[in-house]
Amino acid sequence: MTASLPQSLVLIGAGKMGGAMLEGWLRMGIAPAAISLIDPKPSDEIAELAAEKGMRLNPSAREIAPAEVLVLATKPQMLDTAAPAVQAFIHPKTLLISILAGKTLGDLSARLPNATAIIRAMPNLPASVQRGATAAAPGKGVSAAQRATADALLGSIGKVEWLEDEGLIDAVTAVSGSGPAYVFHLVECLAAAGVEAGLPADVAERLARATVEGAGELLFQSPLPPGTLRQNVTSPGGTTAAALAVLMAEDGMKPLMRRAVAAAKRRAGELSG
Repeated sequence: MTASLPQSLVLIGAGKMGGAMLEGWLRMGIAPAAISLIDPKPSDEIAELAAEKGMRLNPSAREIAPAEVLVLATKPQMLDTAAPAVQAFIHPKTLLISILAGKTLGDLSARLPNATAIIRAMPNLPASVQRGATAAAPGKGVSAAQRATADALLGSIGKVEWLEDEGLIDAVTAVSGSGPAYVFHLVECLAAAGVEAGLPADVAERLARATVEGAGELLFQSPLPPGTLRQNVTSPGGTTAAALAVLMAEDGMKPLMRRAVAAAKRRAGELSG
């Protein structure tokens, strides 16, 4: 189903992730006049953008049309205190999209009973450069049209994966939610290894960073699976093969990453429990 752009969208919480989504919506063609921003302490950049584009900043629910879509992007710990104010913006046909980490569909429904159509989404940091990975789980009251709208809104900041089982969100958090930090640490480790191999620290860091940036872009542009790309840069008996013999050993990267993801998933479950 082709999504239609919402005629009335309320964003509650215009921090880094909320701001990234806002930029994506403006690029995809949502009329600025259709967007209302609710943030008690907006950044100077958000306040200036709202004034420049003609978006409402901190209007009351009475001042705007009933929200077709409400995106909840506050800090998770603010849900309980913010819920009464949020309720006022939710109408029977409002689609609520929440990106609050650790807050389940049940949590949201209990605190925001006006909401009958809820989608829980988990974006990650690269959404700030429109290269995010977002997983979304729809509640039972979400229609096909609302899901298509959510797919378009979330797709404005990167790729979207739909989950029919909300219970998979903790695994998503461990893989893509926390995953960017794993990649950043890889750069740190590669640079440190370069220093030990004899490179000046600044050269090692620039080379490690550029290597990961380039490999990521190649992965983005290529239709080939990552395993094939790896094989394509691995000559038999060459330097890459020697390094991969270490990384792909029984005690190499795969078991290490498995333990790391398991730890992140376990912690995600503890935080949402």
